[in-house]
Amino acid sequence: MTKKKIVSQNPKTDPERQMAFESLPPHIKNSMDETEKELFLHAEEWPESMFKKLEEFIVSRE
Repeated sequence: MTKKKIVSQNPKTDPERQMAFESLPPHIKNSMDETEKELFLHAEEWPESMFKKLEEFIVSRE
């Protein structure tokens, strides 16, 4: 099984994303692996699995 390396499009972490990550309940943060944490902090788009894990915290813009 090959692991994909996540390359950040933006090397700096957005302070709002960092605050959002830090405000997650410990059981959610602890359930995320390093790749998911990197995606949370830097990715333009999240995989469906991330949305499922965080669905109770996501607010729709509609």
